Amino acid sequence: MFKDTHPYRILVIEDNPGDLLLITDYLEEHIATPIIEIAKNYKEASLLLTSPEHKTFDVIFLDLSLPDNQGENLINEVVSINANSPIIVLSGYSDFEFSIKSLSLGISDYLLKDELTPSSLYKSLIYNIERKKILSDLEEAKLRYGNLFQLSPQPMFVFDSETLMFLDVNISAIKHYGYAIEEFLSMSIREIRPKEDLQEFDEIWKVASSNNKSYNKLINRHITKNGRIIQVEIQSNYINYKGRDARIVLANDITDQMNHISTIEKQNSKLKEISWIQSHVVRAPIARLMSLVNLIKMDRDNVENHQELLDYILDSAHELDDIVRDISARAEQIHIATHTQSPDKE
Repeated sequence: MFKDTHPYRILVIEDNPGDLLLITDYLEEHIATPIIEIAKNYKEASLLLTSPEHKTFDVIFLDLSLPDNQGENLINEVVSINANSPIIVLSGYSDFEFSIKSLSLGISDYLLKDELTPSSLYKSLIYNIERKKILSDLEEAKLRYGNLFQLSPQPMFVFDSETLMFLDVNISAIKHYGYAIEEFLSMSIREIRPKEDLQEFDEIWKVASSNNKSYNKLINRHITKNGRIIQVEIQSNYINYKGRDARIVLANDITDQMNHISTIEKQNSKLKEISWIQSHVVRAPIARLMSLVNLIKMDRDNVENHQELLDYILDSAHELDDIVRDISARAEQIHIATHTQSPDKE
């Protein structure tokens, strides 16, 4: 006959010697080397479950009629001191209503002693150990998701696909947008969009909601609680949140980057203007100056004409000076823009 070779650590809380012997025999029929510890009353069980040397049991079998504790109170006491082991009640009484209630108190299974068999006891042990493990894994996954969501350095939020109401927001979103969690949860996603952008939002949402499409790097404008308009890069995907069709959104504030790009584009435009002035406008007075100087050199003896030529030279010099001043002013505008458009510090 096949026997499970896993060394299960089992705590049996039972005061009846006959029942205890039966339970032990049933366990050993399907498990090769079970590690069974016995507590004949609640006090002994409490010492085993709370001692510093205590190692977690794979499963606990609990009789509900102990000399020092019984029934619902016993269940509550054992559940409160139990770390993470599934508790299977073994009862001699077929009280259906109480069996249902005990499950709501933290009991994993409820078995009648009169109906016990080696197979049913082993199946209950395996089922409840695996069930507890799955539930623990789900809780751990839920905790990991919660940490990834709440501790993300980027603002993240979840909103209802039907009502557009916020369902959850992370700490970064609260700090970045300025709303308290209670305020967020009473608002819809439309309320963080500028009024003039709502028509665009409605059009985008109509497409997105019809096919559960995800969006990556969609740039929108949002508005914070203090009225500041920010530009955000949106990444969005469909999720099921607590039974609701929802969207999870990551909103990366790129306002500073966009301002920086705008500043660079303006600078490039100014530089192009300066380049054009240097290659076209400056060239004319310089060419005239060179021509006038050549005329003076060629006509050195005609002093009467020199004064007129010098006047032309002076006019060209003034024109060149005005052009240089204009270039300097444009260059200064670039310098000012660079400093005034530097990223804001939060």
